[in-house]
Amino acid sequence: MIDWVKRSDGAECLGVQYVTRSVLCQTEATPFRFSLSNSLLTFASFIMAMIGRRQFAIASTAMLSAACAHLDQIALAEQRSLHEQQLVLLGLNALARAPQRSYFADGHRGASMISAHLMCVDNELSEPTTNRIVELFDRNWASSKLCEPFPDGDHVDDATDRIGRTLAEGKGVLREVGHDAIFAMHAIKGFRMMPESATTERVDGVCDLIRAIKPWRDVTPNDDINPPPFADSVEASKFILREASDSIDRFQGYGQGFAGHMLTFGQSLVEMAAMGMPEWAESCRVAFCKYVTVTRTGPDPSDRKIKDHQFSKLRPDATEYWKQRGDKTLGIGHVFKYPYAYYDLLARANDPVLEQELDAKAWQLF
Repeated sequence: MIDWVKRSDGAECLGVQYVTRSVLCQTEATPFRFSLSNSLLTFASFIMAMIGRRQFAIASTAMLSAACAHLDQIALAEQRSLHEQQLVLLGLNALARAPQRSYFADGHRGASMISAHLMCVDNELSEPTTNRIVELFDRNWASSKLCEPFPDGDHVDDATDRIGRTLAEGKGVLREVGHDAIFAMHAIKGFRMMPESATTERVDGVCDLIRAIKPWRDVTPNDDINPPPFADSVEASKFILREASDSIDRFQGYGQGFAGHMLTFGQSLVEMAAMGMPEWAESCRVAFCKYVTVTRTGPDPSDRKIKDHQFSKLRPDATEYWKQRGDKTLGIGHVFKYPYAYYDLLARANDPVLEQELDAKAWQLF
């Protein structure tokens, strides 16, 4: 409803609230998110002054409904679902249910929903972009059995520690391109954002998923590979981005999964450390060094050839990028996981030269 609200400086101004969300607009500073005209707000201010706050509050709901009649109600619903962290909850449901199904593919799908939410919020993507991303999930996985709600259950107070301890059980073994760490980080992030969702059934399911990830190319790491501590987010991010950049060059003609997973594996460890869990991140150091060894070796001539992407200037922070993908082109979710890790690492590294280098070849990833 429309009512008087207090600004951060204590002064009062006309504002709008809806459902449980806080102030959406302030006539003196913040643009109105739903694009109501200034004349409407001026008129509202006049009416409030004339009839008083109590009477105005009674009439405000009907007034706002009439003003918003021309708006795209589907778009409004999608925007609210992002605010309510619906993608995060759907992703947690999918991660927890994945070990009962196709653990690897469905684990990807769950992580991608959380990645998509974080990418939209962290990078302040435009409303049309976030609406399109939410629409893609609605058209593909949101209503599937994978994402169905779990019944209410007992709350797990130490959910993040349980997941971290389960991850550490890997003891340095490289497991399926680092997805034990990737899935663990997304689950920890999700449970920290939505602690009420950390029920026994969900937490047990995530731990089962981490244990399901199988050993893969568990080579001896090269002695000269020594990433910075993952808690040093700036230097660790630069290391990961440089390795990803080199991998893009090495694997041309063989697909960019190695470069993409350099981003997602590495970023998951940096993110865990940044969340205050460096011990769980560092428990994966040996496995990560093994992965860097694999990527530095490059493709084997006998490896399957994969056609490179066509050049494009579009990037995942643009609405047109998602529109041109089509409604059924999500694969198993790399289209969200790669760019989330990419943008997050670039922001942490804060290195314009490195960013320019990567942007010039990022079309091969996206």
